[in-house]
Formats: sequence, C-alpha cells, structure tokens
Amino acid sequence: MSGPWTHWDHVLKVDPDKELVAGDTFEDVCTSGTDAIEIGGTTGMTEEKMERVVSACKEYDIPLYQEPSNPGVVIDDPGLDGYLIPTVFNAGDPFWITGAHKEWARIGEVEWGRTHTEAYIVLNPDASVASYTEANCDLGPEEVAAYASIAERLFGQDIIYLEYSGMLGDPETVLAATEALSESTSFYGGGIHDYESAHEMGAVADVVVVGDLVHEAGVEAVEETVRGAKDA
Repeated sequence: MSGPWTHWDHVLKVDPDKELVAGDTFEDVCTSGTDAIEIGGTTGMTEEKMERVVSACKEYDIPLYQEPSNPGVVIDDPGLDGYLIPTVFNAGDPFWITGAHKEWARIGEVEWGRTHTEAYIVLNPDASVASYTEANCDLGPEEVAAYASIAERLFGQDIIYLEYSGMLGDPETVLAATEALSESTSFYGGGIHDYESAHEMGAVADVVVVGDLVHEAGVEAVEETVRGAKDA
C-alpha cells in the first residue's frame, strides 16, 4: 500500500475550534518540522472554521489534509492535498463505520482520487470520540491486533489509527497492532507532550500524531515531539 504517509514520522493535528497559543502563528505551526498537518476535531466543527485554518496553512510547503468529523464540514479547497476519513472499527454506533460516509456520498460530490480512509481503533473510554462513537474500548493487545489485521487484510485500509486521545497509550498494545500489519501504516495519537513520550510511542508506531499540545503548550513543545518521533 502506498501513500505519502509511508514516509512520515510525525503529524500535527490542528483543531479549528481551538486557538493557537499567544504569540504563535500558523507559519510557526507549518514550519515546526512536522511531516504533515491534519485539520480536524471531534466537536464544534463548521465549514468556516475549517476554511480559516486551511487558508492560513496552504501558503506553506507542507502536506495538508482535512480530517472531517462529519460530512457537513467537508470543504473543497485546492490547497488541500486530500481528505483522511475516519472509520471507527470498534464503534458501537454503525453510523461511524459506514453511515457518515454514506451521507457524504449522498449529499455531495466526493473527490475519490484525493480521499483516503483511516481505520480508527479508539482506546480511551473517557475521550470525546469514544463517547461520540459509542466505542468499545475494553480491548486487549490481541484484540487490537486483530482489528488492525482485518482493517488491512479485509478492508484494505492504508492507515490504522490507534487513538488514545487525552491519555498516553499502552506501548504493548500499539506495538501489537503495528506488528500485525504487513503494508499498512500505523498512526498513534494521544498524550504526546514532550520528547520522551514522542520517542516512546514513535518506537512502537510508524507515525506519531500530536494534537492538543499545539493549542495548550505551543509550537516549541511540538518541535520537541518532532525530534522525539524522528529519533525513535
């Protein structure tokens, strides 16, 4: 399976519903050393908020992807390299497996050539995304690895996303998922806040995703995680 993410170590996720730290600019964000920027969030999303961040980032030479939480906030902007669409494999509500995707295809014209899916496995029961999707997070390493395997082998997913949003995950579980893959790329997100945490999770996943840190601690803290992920 091919895609630009096979060469990435670090992705910065920017939430359009949140502000940057005082003194930081989108130029700082885009030149932080991250390999790509995802624009998206779980709640509070609107087309206007999405467009504001895309417009600010597209001036810089960095891969730029929208990760929409629902079909109503997908924007058509030539500055985007594409769309990364979550499908939550352990969702209790099937809307987040295929339902939201069906609505997107029904209400608008999909740019299939620029659209890619991410097989999410949500693992923090206290995260908004877990509540939102009614995810079953009570999974051991073997079960998570099995989800990763079927996502790759049966459903042809290029990206397998281990989502611990709001907490640092279990390295054993993340490693089990990564080792279950032959060609797909494993993404890890959740609780990355410094060099050490990025280095630890970068050693068990192909790509480390950093999100809230940019809004809470700023770009300098993000740069530390870039170094950690790339040194792993």
